[in-house]
Amino acid sequence: QVHLVESGGGLVQPGGSLRLSCAASGSIFSVNVMGWYRQAPEKERELVARITSLGDTVYADSVKGRFTISRGFAENTVYLQMNRLKLEDTAVYYCKMQGGSVWWGQGTQVTVSS
Repeated sequence: QVHLVESGGGLVQPGGSLRLSCAASGSIFSVNVMGWYRQAPEKERELVARITSLGDTVYADSVKGRFTISRGFAENTVYLQMNRLKLEDTAVYYCKMQGGSVWWGQGTQVTVSS
């Protein structure tokens, strides 16, 4: 059975940085897109950033220039470097991998607060 394991969330002050990590445990084949989504209280889940197997990236307008998505050297790992965090970045962040199927992580809380 496949699980996506996320880590790196936490509490940070505005302007600070966090790095989220996501790794697949178990065998996943033909992953062609990996991404990060987030869901704030009483809001819908939204795309933050995604990266294809060719390295093409897409970012939400709200995070452009502050967040960077990257793939790890290990297969089926993905990172999200978050800089200059804002209060409105507070949310549960979910990792998603897509290939023959779709897999979601359990989510990691990111709280930006002074």
